[in-house]
Amino acid sequence: MTMVDARYLLPERVTLDDAAAVRAQALAALRAAAPQGPWEVDAGALVAFDSSCLALLLELRRAAADVHLRAAPPRLAQLARAYGVEFVVHG
Repeated sequence: MTMVDARYLLPERVTLDDAAAVRAQALAALRAAAPQGPWEVDAGALVAFDSSCLALLLELRRAAADVHLRAAPPRLAQLARAYGVEFVVHG
């Protein structure tokens, strides 16, 4: 079992309209946590999202060495599959 060094909770909404603000908040949280190990992103509250959410998750994977997405809604996995980036949700 891997210990999680830091956790970030996605808001209920990550769409084009609010993606820039969520991105800034998530990257600030990542910098503040400065995890040496895994960084967990909890998508349990996510209700409204579009491809901007996938772009955010891709960016977080680039910014942190080890990102784990938890509690991703099934629709997010379907969207990731449609865009060919299912690894963002499952890996």
